[in-house]
Amino acid sequence: MTVQLYDHADLSFQTGLRDILQDSNRKRQLKFGSSLPVSLTEMKSNIFTVKRPFSTSHSSVDSKEMKKFQLLAHKWWDEEGEYAALHSMNDIRVPFIRDTLLSMSGNYHLGNPLSGMKILDVGCGGGLLSEPLGRLGASVTGIDPVEDNIRTADQHKSFDPVLAERIQYKSSSLEEIVEESMETFDVIVASEVVEHVADLEMFIKCCSQVLKPEGSLFITTINKTQLSYVLGIVVAEKIMGIVPEGTHEWEKFVPPEELERLLESTGFSVRSVQGMLYNPLSGSWGWVQSTSLNYALHAVRAGAAPQPHTTDTLPQTDVQQSTGTAGTVPDSAV
Repeated sequence: MTVQLYDHADLSFQTGLRDILQDSNRKRQLKFGSSLPVSLTEMKSNIFTVKRPFSTSHSSVDSKEMKKFQLLAHKWWDEEGEYAALHSMNDIRVPFIRDTLLSMSGNYHLGNPLSGMKILDVGCGGGLLSEPLGRLGASVTGIDPVEDNIRTADQHKSFDPVLAERIQYKSSSLEEIVEESMETFDVIVASEVVEHVADLEMFIKCCSQVLKPEGSLFITTINKTQLSYVLGIVVAEKIMGIVPEGTHEWEKFVPPEELERLLESTGFSVRSVQGMLYNPLSGSWGWVQSTSLNYALHAVRAGAAPQPHTTDTLPQTDVQQSTGTAGTVPDSAV
């Protein structure tokens, strides 16, 4: 049976959803002795009055989020555990990254299609996305502020000598590597990360700083809609336990329009936004037209600014040196 999602739910959808919530609420009362809001009108008044917070801190890292993931650091590679949905997400996010990059590059290395590319995996966790990108030939740097996550990632990659050479992990926030990594990476991936950061605007700016001109940024995250609250918080966390309760905070979810605005104001060009849907019965992800729940985004940083013409004022030797380097982009850039 195919389920179609629409950006604006009609009356029949609301009626059906209300029945589902009422039934799940009765079950939860029997099990836990507590209740959940079941009225869509009540839910709308409760959740849509919350505004997205803007941090005044000098870091995009949220200490509360770190504590959540600290408790689960040893469970990253349990494919049937708390991170099962992230394991299965690799089935669509890895091909999305690979195929997009190959479509932009004239270089193709048989067996190692991403060879020569330097990728930064921000919020890498235990390395669930870093490893398949490394197997595709990329040189991957994974960073995460939770030290236990990095220990788990390091330990797991050590089982594969090839990955041990291609991947390096570092316990660090994005801001902490900016100074040493200006315009270093061809690609940045931030998968299921931006809904956990404390300062999204700072996060995007840091991505721009460490990314090479014309480099690619890939983001997967959760939209901020009524549907994402119901399915992403109530159903996924409180009822079905797809992810641990408290993993997400709805007020930190990011609408694609807001993300696009931030990216474009920071010098990125958004190339594509695609909806994603998780099927908890099959444990698999698929692409959908609607972005009401999860979505993936690809953006490209603007190219290097053209260098001024100086042939009329510089000595001939200086002209040769200048024109030999100005405006060039390494072959590995995408």
